[in-house]
Amino acid sequence: MYGAIWRLLPGPLWLRVVLAVVLGGAVVAACFEWVYPWLAEYMPFNDTTVGAGG
Repeated sequence: MYGAIWRLLPGPLWLRVVLAVVLGGAVVAACFEWVYPWLAEYMPFNDTTVGAGG
């Protein structure tokens, strides 16, 4: 998969490296902005009962 992406990037080596870093940063930013908040609604880690005494 990574080899196919690398072959699709245009330009010389230095430009490919810059584009790969920018694309990787965009994927990480999209995950933190949209994917992880959406996924957090379905994860059971926020359903804690520690400290709820009665």
